[in-house]
Amino acid sequence: MRKWKRINRREKTLNTPIGIIDSGIGGLTVAEEIARQLPKEPMIYIGDTARCPYGPRSAEEVRLFTWQMIDHLVNENIKMLIIACNTATAVVLDEVRERLPIPVVGVVQPGALAALNVTKRKEIAVIGTEGTIKSDAYPQAISSIQGGKVTVHSLACPTFVPLVEQGRVSVDEAHRVVADTLKPLLQKSFDTLILGCTHYPLLASIIQNVVGEGVQVISSGSETAREVSTILQHQGLNRKDERTREHVFFTTGSVQHFQTIAKRWLGLEDQIVDHLILAEKIV
Repeated sequence: MRKWKRINRREKTLNTPIGIIDSGIGGLTVAEEIARQLPKEPMIYIGDTARCPYGPRSAEEVRLFTWQMIDHLVNENIKMLIIACNTATAVVLDEVRERLPIPVVGVVQPGALAALNVTKRKEIAVIGTEGTIKSDAYPQAISSIQGGKVTVHSLACPTFVPLVEQGRVSVDEAHRVVADTLKPLLQKSFDTLILGCTHYPLLASIIQNVVGEGVQVISSGSETAREVSTILQHQGLNRKDERTREHVFFTTGSVQHFQTIAKRWLGLEDQIVDHLILAEKIV
C-alpha cells in the first residue's frame, strides 16, 4: 500500500479541495451540507456506485475499496478527507488517520455526539447497514463519550440503501419498506434515532413519520459538516479565495444516473461528473 510523505500543513494550498468518499450516492447528503455551511470550499467526491452497497461486504473488501478511493483523491491534492460512508468509517477510520498527513473525518463520532446532546431519556436507537451495525461503531462511540449511562438499540436496515441508490425515495413502496423494516425497533423505548448511514437522510421524512414526532431524528451528515468547519478554522485550512469554487464528482457506475440524483439533491445544474475506474489492487 502506498505511503504518503508527511508535509507541513503550512505548505498545503488553502484553495485545494476537500475530498469526500462514499459507497455510492448517499454521501451527497454530506456534500450538500458542506456546500451549504462552507460555500467557499471546493469538493471532489467519489461515489463507488458500481460496488454499492458496502454493508453486506466483508471488512477486507470495504478496506480495499476505501483505500482505492483514497489513493485517487490524494493524487488530486486534497487538504482534508471525509469518509462519508458509515461502514467504511467503522472499518478503516483509525488506520486512515494514522497514514494520511491531512485531517480525516468520519461520520460516526459526530452523529453519536449529536444524539447525546439531544436525548432526554438517554435512550438512543441506531439504524444502519449490516456492516455498520455489526461493527458496534455507534454504541462504542456513545460509550466512549458518555460511559455506560445510555441505552442503545441497533437495527440493520439492508433494504434502505437500494431504495436510495435507485432513486425510489418518494414512492409508496418506500414507505412500506421503511415501515416493515423498522417494526422490530418500534418495540423498543427511545427518544432519539441516529440515521447511521448517509443514504438514510433521503428517507428521513418517511422514517420520521414511522417512528413518530416524539423521536428526534439525527443525520450524521449535517453534524459531520459542522465538524469539518471547526477543523478547517482551527487548523487554518479554510479557503481564503473569494472566487467561485468548483465541485467535481466521480462515480464508478452510471454517470447519467449519478447526475440525475446529484441535481435532484444538490440542485447543481452544471456539475462535473466523470466516470472513474478504480484499480483492482492498490500499488
